[in-house]
Amino acid sequence: MFAFCLPRCRSSVPCKPWRLPRFQPPLQERCQPPAPTAIHTAAGQGQEVGLQEKQLLDAQEMPLASRETETLCHEEPETGNPYLEDALLRSYLKAHLPPQVLEEVNRDLERFGHRLLTQVKPLGWECELNPPVLRQYGAWGQRLDRLLTCSAWRSIKEIAAEEGLIAEAYERRFSSWSRLYQAVKLYLFSSFSGGFNCPLAMTDGAAKVIESLGMPGPLKTAFGHLTSRDPERFWTSGQWMTERRGGSDVAGGTETVARKQPDGTYLLHGFKWFTSAADSDVALTLARIADAEGQVKQGSSGLSLFFLRVRDEAGKLNNIQVQRLKDKLGTRQMATAELWLQGAKAELISAEGRGVSAIAGMLNVTRIHNVIGAVASMRRMLSLSREYARRRVAFGRLLKDHPLHMQTLARMEVQTRGACLLLLEIARLLGLAETKLASEQDQLLLRLLVPVAKLYTGKQASAVALEAMESFGGQGYMEDTGLPALVRDSLVLSIWEGTTNVLALDVLRSLSKSRGQGLAAFLSTVQKKTEKASSSPELEAAVQQTREAAGSLSRFTQAAASRGALTMELAARDFSYSLARIYSGALLIEHAARPGASPADISAAQRWCQQELCPVATGLESSSYEAREALLDTALVYEGSPAHGSRL
Repeated sequence: MFAFCLPRCRSSVPCKPWRLPRFQPPLQERCQPPAPTAIHTAAGQGQEVGLQEKQLLDAQEMPLASRETETLCHEEPETGNPYLEDALLRSYLKAHLPPQVLEEVNRDLERFGHRLLTQVKPLGWECELNPPVLRQYGAWGQRLDRLLTCSAWRSIKEIAAEEGLIAEAYERRFSSWSRLYQAVKLYLFSSFSGGFNCPLAMTDGAAKVIESLGMPGPLKTAFGHLTSRDPERFWTSGQWMTERRGGSDVAGGTETVARKQPDGTYLLHGFKWFTSAADSDVALTLARIADAEGQVKQGSSGLSLFFLRVRDEAGKLNNIQVQRLKDKLGTRQMATAELWLQGAKAELISAEGRGVSAIAGMLNVTRIHNVIGAVASMRRMLSLSREYARRRVAFGRLLKDHPLHMQTLARMEVQTRGACLLLLEIARLLGLAETKLASEQDQLLLRLLVPVAKLYTGKQASAVALEAMESFGGQGYMEDTGLPALVRDSLVLSIWEGTTNVLALDVLRSLSKSRGQGLAAFLSTVQKKTEKASSSPELEAAVQQTREAAGSLSRFTQAAASRGALTMELAARDFSYSLARIYSGALLIEHAARPGASPADISAAQRWCQQELCPVATGLESSSYEAREALLDTALVYEGSPAHGSRL
């Protein structure tokens, strides 16, 4: 996947260590070729001298690329078993899992890590090189709308089933730990998967919805397919929510109409603007049910949730027309399409008008998958960067021996560790909720932390990916190294499943809906997680910084409450960042305070807490959230544009 040869090296054979040619004339001679008469005069002085000069001339004319002794290649960074090389993950599982569970999980994850390297990684790269193709028409003009995916994509689907990447969460072999175990496997799988982590996210979300609805009627069979370990039975699901008028605003943007049929099914008519994993077997989608006069109810209360098969047993589309495949910046391995629903047969699976509430559980799951993808991306890029630093020489030393370079990688490592612990915490809380073991405080935390983690890790992932790409120098910019693909794929993580600003407003809604209980649960948990470290001299400063930031956050909410809704809306993004940094700091401190913590664990906690943990408090002090600032924002953005001076 990764080849680090300089552009001049075009040899198809493995590169040899660079060395000087056997015969290297002085620089003066190389700059000024011998006079034309040299060979002729050499004839009278002996054949041996003439042969040497002829070899010299041939060497000067020989292209550099053809000199076998001068291949000038970099060494490719080779990473090992991703589970065995992830010290933080392994130490977390050891600290939290019951011994019997840990023993079985350790064995399976080590085996799975080997399979990722030997099987999944080459398949993932093949998916990158062979993206899906839409064949709309046959040779004689008939409409086909066939999505053609490469064999590697289908092989990864089979592996996903065999590994139980969805099944593990629903079989609950390890009770509440099953969801955490599934999240860890998906985390290891994600950056090698060739984009197949996305259909798995939506498949998991669909299974969650069906389970939460009690698996009515035919959905019991569908649930069995979605959670199967048998590659022949395993289905993936799409999620068809976004239409032409809106992205995250499904209530205002959904125009699809459902008309009830005599047999109780519905026919759907509408246009779906983004349908990820369009090659999936089934899909969940929202639509408005038309009454006898053909009228529909607007708003979120008019939306209902439907389940449909994308194709029949013969592979024919369910009255669906593929308008086109999306030409995306990244995640090109997966088919994202625009679809016309022209009487697609579907089943109503929510109560009429309760579609939005029915998909709440699905959104939680798909957002957690987004966090998984973000943390996996960070870890993969950092793993490659640190391996390259052991091989690449610059200014006479390996990169790892340059303190400034290692400082940069260490900063990336701290960000990755904070994001990873936040992911594992959310997976743990979800497992408790799904097995009815979650306290009220656990449930409040889960509702608050999911959008916080999604928005924050999505931004972290792109920042770390870009920094890591830079650590390779020019090679990081070369397509055939695979690094640009990893960077492109990371950029979508702040967009899918809700942009940063949309999710920041969702965080405010969560706090408002809980009437302050969510924030109270947050603050008390931060206090509790830092208690064990409060007596540690090494962690004392980090504990103090975290608790002071939590106090600043509490004071901000009290001050903002008296200033009106605009203040909180303008502060929403900084407020969410503050929640993420404070809670991640508490998690890092808790992990560093456990028995057997490494010096790296302690250093990561210290360094995380040295950053600004509560930016929203700073913003309030600088009056960044005042109405006057909002007006200045608009004036600043639109100065010089045709809209300047008009009523926007």
